[in-house]
Amino acid sequence: MAIKMKRLTIFTLIVSIVMLFSACSTTTEVKDNKDADQATNAPTGEKSDSNEKVTLNIFQFKVEIAEDLEQLAKEYEKENPNVTVNVQTVGGGADYGAALKAQFASGNEPDIFNNGGFAEAQTWLNKLEDLSDQPWVDHVYSSAKIPMTVDGKIYGQPLNLEGYGFIYNKDLFDKAGITVLPKTLDELEQAVKQLNDAGITPFSIGYGEWWVLGIHLLNIPFAQQSDADAFIQGLNTGTDKIPGNEKFEQFMELFDLTIQYGNKNPLTTDYNTQVTQFAAGQTAMMQQGNWTTNMIYEISPNIKMGFLPIPINNDAEAMDKLPVGVPNNWVVNKNSANKEEAKKFLNWMVSSDVGKTYIVEKFKFIPAFDNIEAKGLGALADDIIKYSNENKTLSWNWFKYPDGVINEFGSIMQAYVGGQSTEEQFLNDLQAAWDNLKK
Repeated sequence: MAIKMKRLTIFTLIVSIVMLFSACSTTTEVKDNKDADQATNAPTGEKSDSNEKVTLNIFQFKVEIAEDLEQLAKEYEKENPNVTVNVQTVGGGADYGAALKAQFASGNEPDIFNNGGFAEAQTWLNKLEDLSDQPWVDHVYSSAKIPMTVDGKIYGQPLNLEGYGFIYNKDLFDKAGITVLPKTLDELEQAVKQLNDAGITPFSIGYGEWWVLGIHLLNIPFAQQSDADAFIQGLNTGTDKIPGNEKFEQFMELFDLTIQYGNKNPLTTDYNTQVTQFAAGQTAMMQQGNWTTNMIYEISPNIKMGFLPIPINNDAEAMDKLPVGVPNNWVVNKNSANKEEAKKFLNWMVSSDVGKTYIVEKFKFIPAFDNIEAKGLGALADDIIKYSNENKTLSWNWFKYPDGVINEFGSIMQAYVGGQSTEEQFLNDLQAAWDNLKK
């Protein structure tokens, strides 16, 4: 049944939506060889004439939509024959932030790229075009504007809304005789043992990917603090510590459970392998988000699946929540001579019938806009919408961390998975990484 996104006004309650990966931008204008000299001397921000050849370079991180985004770019080219749109994707297991910085360092600055918002928006503010006057702004859910709003101005267009947790295979749960879905840590442990006794590997853990650990999994003890923002501020000022924090100590039991009952060789299991194992029915659960929908259905079109929360204690009300937020934003290079065309492209993407169709039917995105109807997005999106409508969501916090600490967290967690540190050393290492990188 079609779901009108206007019903998702509950997203206004999500006030800690955060993003992933650092970004910066300098100056570029790319035209054909005939106009190269003119392009070099053109004033920054000059709008292309209708007959002038323009090349828009997009540098983005979502590997899940790479091919479809390239096709969408071709649709835009059909309507704008003078424009060529190049899409370059760096994501998955790769470090998008580092790759983006390398682009700028080499002089290949994109016209459109991704920015996580919050601290990233502040850091690169002098590189970002003010998009406050764009037509699409009035249609963005108010909560989705927060990450890219600085001093009342909006500097980014949200990609979509996403959520994550433990994705579970309903048929395998039935096979193991699990009749009550686990919400607490004890209930999850009981379900895991039932799966194991039935000869089913409970977890597909892609711990070869630092971001699965350092970004999404470790967000849970942050998000479960009584006040995540206050705790993060306390870490920055030294009034709070990770070692000795109740939520982090509780988290260790959940972390150990996934390691003990996960697939073999977790540190060599990458994203593709993790998702493939789950989609093929080799495991009953995996920690991932609704961005895996397309890949799962491509492998197993008839799979029955849904979301479970990631519990770290037995407080049923507190644990029965999914982390929901905006994964990233489209931003425009402030210094690009093609920035007017870039803004035109972004507006077309969320206002044209073609763009709306791609966002929902091809990308399988939960739109962050009230003028785009969400329908046929699959079971995972349905669960995110359900949890959101019930006000059962957790914040995304990793973009509030010191720059570079998520990478350190990932490495520290991988070392623990590999048995190279004790629990005490692990928590102390997390604290040391924060202290070394905080400003």
